[in-house]
Amino acid sequence: MLRERWEELQFRLVQGDYAPYRSILARSLEEWMEERGLRWNEREGEALARAMESWQPFPDTVPALRRVKEAGVALAIVSNTDRAIMDHTLRQLDGVDFDHVVVAEDCGAYKPRTEPFTLALGRLGVPPEQVLHVAFGFKYDIGPARRVGLRTAWVNRKGEPRPGEAEPDHEWRDLWGLAELLA
Repeated sequence: MLRERWEELQFRLVQGDYAPYRSILARSLEEWMEERGLRWNEREGEALARAMESWQPFPDTVPALRRVKEAGVALAIVSNTDRAIMDHTLRQLDGVDFDHVVVAEDCGAYKPRTEPFTLALGRLGVPPEQVLHVAFGFKYDIGPARRVGLRTAWVNRKGEPRPGEAEPDHEWRDLWGLAELLA
């Protein structure tokens, strides 16, 4: 419940004017702490950003993405982070070779706006119907990806009900669903 409230605050902030991701992280954590009567210290926001740099992928992520890449599929990341955090994330993905990486910092906009998807499509250089956007963040990804014409898959790791009206083309519990789709 506490993480969900922080997520709600962050989601509201990324829908406003663009600000660097570390600022979004700090502001959302500051609001969360204020709601609970906790004293805010600017170091808390930086600590959250540093912590994100060390987050590990789910156990299925690297082997499933390797299998997809070995099948000859181009891989791209569309992320609501910044280049610095993404550099750490790519190291955690243990050598998975991505063809393109788009972060919010590149286009001055966060998902659920469509600019990150449009930029990624331009870099991929293929029609949108040839792209399958696979996402964990339903409300950040599925609706806007569909609006720009992408096919979509929702990785619903917790088996939750859909938190929106968008209809993904696929729904899986983990990334093995993507690897199996290509088999």
